Amino acid sequence: PKVMFFAARETAQALKTLAQAARGVAASTTDPVAAHAMLDSARDVMEGSAMLIQEAKQALAAPGDADSQQRLAQVAKAVSHSLNNCVNCLPGQKDVDVALKSIGESSKKLLVDLLPPSSKSFQEAQSELNQAAADLNQSAGEVVHATRGQSGELAAASGKFSDDFDEFLDAGIEMAGQAQTKEDQIQVIGNLKSISMASSKLLLAAKSLSVDPGAPNAKNLLAAAARAVTESINQLITLCTQQAPGQKECDNALRELETVKGMLDNPNEPVSDLSYFDCIEGVMENSKALGESMAGISQNAKTGDLLVFGECVGVASKALCGLTEAAAQAAYLVGISDPNSQAGQQGLVDPIQFARANQAIQMACQNLVDPASSPSQVLSAATIVAKHTSALCNACRIASSKTANPVAKRHFVQSAKEVANSTANLVKTIKALDGDFSEENRNKCRIATAPLIEAVENLTAFASNPEFVSIPAQISTEGSRAQEPILVSAKTMLESSSLLIKTARSLAINPKDPPTWSVLAGHSHTVSDSIKSLITSIRDKAPGQRECDYSIDGINRCIRDIEQASLAAVSQSLATRDDISVEALQEQLTSVVQEIGHLIDPIATAARGEAAQLGHKVTQLASYFEPLVLAAVGVASKTLDHQQQMTVLDQSKTLAESALQMLYAAKEGGGNPKASHTHDAITEAAQLMKEAVDDIMVTLNEAASEVGMVGGMVDSITEAMSKLDESTPADHKGTFVDYQTTVVKYSKAIAITAQEMMTKSVTNPEELGGLASQMTNDYGHLALQGRMAAATAEPEEIGFQIKTRVQELGHGCIFLVQKAGALQICPTDSYTKRELIECARAVTEKVSLVLSALQAGNKGTQACITAASAVSGIIADLDTTIMFATAGTLNAENNESFADHRENILKTAKALVEDTKLLVSGAASSQDKLAQAAQSSANTITQLAEVVKLGAASLGSDDPETQVVLINAIKDVAKALSDLIGATKGAASKPADDPSMYQLKGAAKVMVTNVTSLLKTVKAVEDEATRGTRALEATIEYIKQELTVFQSNEVPEKTSSPEESIRMTKGITMATAKAVAAGNSCRQEDVIATANLSRKAVADMLTACKVKNCFHIAVPANAAENPFHGCVRAFSPAVLCAHMLILELSLN
Repeated sequence: PKVMFFAARETAQALKTLAQAARGVAASTTDPVAAHAMLDSARDVMEGSAMLIQEAKQALAAPGDADSQQRLAQVAKAVSHSLNNCVNCLPGQKDVDVALKSIGESSKKLLVDLLPPSSKSFQEAQSELNQAAADLNQSAGEVVHATRGQSGELAAASGKFSDDFDEFLDAGIEMAGQAQTKEDQIQVIGNLKSISMASSKLLLAAKSLSVDPGAPNAKNLLAAAARAVTESINQLITLCTQQAPGQKECDNALRELETVKGMLDNPNEPVSDLSYFDCIEGVMENSKALGESMAGISQNAKTGDLLVFGECVGVASKALCGLTEAAAQAAYLVGISDPNSQAGQQGLVDPIQFARANQAIQMACQNLVDPASSPSQVLSAATIVAKHTSALCNACRIASSKTANPVAKRHFVQSAKEVANSTANLVKTIKALDGDFSEENRNKCRIATAPLIEAVENLTAFASNPEFVSIPAQISTEGSRAQEPILVSAKTMLESSSLLIKTARSLAINPKDPPTWSVLAGHSHTVSDSIKSLITSIRDKAPGQRECDYSIDGINRCIRDIEQASLAAVSQSLATRDDISVEALQEQLTSVVQEIGHLIDPIATAARGEAAQLGHKVTQLASYFEPLVLAAVGVASKTLDHQQQMTVLDQSKTLAESALQMLYAAKEGGGNPKASHTHDAITEAAQLMKEAVDDIMVTLNEAASEVGMVGGMVDSITEAMSKLDESTPADHKGTFVDYQTTVVKYSKAIAITAQEMMTKSVTNPEELGGLASQMTNDYGHLALQGRMAAATAEPEEIGFQIKTRVQELGHGCIFLVQKAGALQICPTDSYTKRELIECARAVTEKVSLVLSALQAGNKGTQACITAASAVSGIIADLDTTIMFATAGTLNAENNESFADHRENILKTAKALVEDTKLLVSGAASSQDKLAQAAQSSANTITQLAEVVKLGAASLGSDDPETQVVLINAIKDVAKALSDLIGATKGAASKPADDPSMYQLKGAAKVMVTNVTSLLKTVKAVEDEATRGTRALEATIEYIKQELTVFQSNEVPEKTSSPEESIRMTKGITMATAKAVAAGNSCRQEDVIATANLSRKAVADMLTACKVKNCFHIAVPANAAENPFHGCVRAFSPAVLCAHMLILELSLN
């Protein structure tokens, strides 16, 4: 679906661009018919594309529906056809198509079995053929030139080419009629067919280039097509004409030189597979052959040996073409070797090859179904079809083996099968037609051509996908300037050579003309000078040499900078860099050294045999040494140990010196595979450079391992992050709520640790290691629980969001831990401190993102977690208030009495009871209602705690024990509410018979009991006679509830030692004695103090002695057998007896 989305979006954008372009073309066209045709074809593309997207949407909804897939394929074919029509409506394209059709129609004249007899003399036919050949060759050049101009120029040029071809074909048929034998006539007709095919290819290449001037290799293909036309014409002229010896060879040579001249116009594409040094060798060999042939031309023109003269002209023409090709290839290699240039990349397929095959197959199929076709024409058309379909299938096979795209691979294979199958079916009908040329067989043949044409058109459209085409080279301005000397020399050579051949042609007829001999000598001298200049330019512009010189100078400067830094380090005057941390400098230095190491083998390879890549690689290598020096000097400036300083600087200098040696060896090799005497030096320099890289990497790794010893922590966090992507165990039993609670717990712990690290970075950096370790452990737990929470979250998008944000938090923790390690190494580094604070803030922000993702998962349970956290804060605040009250410092701000607060306390307590009811019912309701109930209860308990604290303060510090009783009462309510919120969270969305529901009911009962106790305590505060009794009742209820918690399986967070547990028993002893004394005195103050002391003693005792938290004492699993449990149970009757005694006395 994602791929479908991107494809649809790109299609819409492309259609928008197409609409604008179509309107622009229509507006600039003077022919209203052409303008309407362009707009209509563009409209067809738009409508077809809309249908295509709609069908694709339906096919995506039903992946296995064969009908929808078939409709999708049909609509796609219709869109492809509409696009072809739209392209054909472009100015010039239709004219080219008309010219192609005209050539095809004219070529049918060659398919007749018997040519008409010639009505002209041989000399007349020969003269007309020569003139027609010259006109056609000139028209071919005009077509090539028109592709670089306006569309109207191509239209005129293609039309003229078509007319000239028609005249040339008539002249050729006339010449074939002059043949004395049937074999000669067949040979002439064969050459004319070759010229027809070459002419069609030329127009196809011109059409492709005019549509997409930046298409890769299109320019070379056009030039090759023009050369093919010239060569075909030359072959026919050689066969048919009877001139004075040497004349036709000169004419052929001039046509060939005119054709190859286009290679030197902006050579931004490779014209051959020659390497740079192969080009040099080619120039040398061809220049030698040219020199010998030029001497032969002059000598044989003097002696009148015109047969040898003609041979020398042919050799010279071949040598000049070879020189031009080598010069163009060398210029291309010089251009792309510039560091600012980009070399082209070979594409998966050649779209022009597919277009040519498509055109040839369509023409052949037209001949097959033409009622006027003879048996020989049918056989010829069948041969063309078989040839091109075989080439297409082979190209598909190669493309499918090269591509890594499985969709493209499958499409190429399927397309090849369709072409092959439709070809096989067509061949069967052709065989039947060859046996019986009946109308029925011809109709079957016509039907069989339709699937083949459709398959080839679909394949051609698919092959034109920009994903498969080559990427043309991008030659920079500097590269173009470097090409100029080569191109100027080559153009001068061609021009002077053409003049030389024309002059020699005249001398062959009239060798007794002295002024002409003087002109020939001048042209010969110019050719020689231009070739010498060409050789010198190619050698001087050898790829990579200039870049090697620049790189050598740059690295020499870097070595001098390192030496200056070393001198400063020796004299203890190396300035410290304060703008960056030592950790960042080490990372920079490590990265630069690694990049240098990665370039060693590519440079060695380029120096041994890839000249075009040498300049790029050495420039890239040199660019790393300036940052290398900056980072190395920076690391040394922040290193306190002098020996380590010198080690870093010396090893950096060694690396630079080895790179310098590598550059000298690479320059000497120059990318010449035949310069084997330099290869050993290149290998040796590469090995030394690798050793230098290894030495400095060892030093840097040792330094990195000392950075706060945080490497193991980083690895632990990374491993925990990687486990987030693992599958969830099949036997997990928890719910999202369970994992949500734990994730919130560890997330908040990480946030707290991050805040502490911010503080310690300024006060005690040495403590950062312990905090980093704590953060690592917390994140390990968080990642484990986060994976479970993500797996159990609904919908899946929430789970993905949770996992993503936990991973982002992991990245933040890694950065923070790394900064903590760096700061431990250099505690005074202010830059690292700032970075650590920024990382800590980032961690806090990412924790909030994790919490928000969890809240999106279950709004209600998240609200419960938040409420529970708020209640925990209230309990901690009440503990603090109890400390103030016990110390006698809890006073009212104004002169107010408890009566001023009693009603407010009672009203708020009743509101809390209502919130409690909503909270209990919310467990079975929606998440929204549960969230509202949790938030409301948290707000109400906050208000209640505040008004109770105000009421306790109003009692005055003269009665601290009563203050403590009142605050303990609200504290019991807060604890009960916290337990109730936890039980509600656990029971949310559970069935009525789930065990968590029973826990919820129990927590609700305790909550009601504690609120009732608070109300009784509030009423008893102003009644001195019942204060003590109420305090004892509250204490007895508190002890019961604490025993219940003690007997549960819940594991407390804190631990205690056996000594602490023994110390806690003393509190029980003191409370017992206090209870006995209060029973004897029967004073309310003593009774209240006994209640408060008993509460504290029992709470401390049970907390310290919770099962599984005593380290060295084997505690029985059964709570009834626990000695601490027995101690508390034994203490309870004492408090109860005191309560009964006080109650009896108060009644009396």
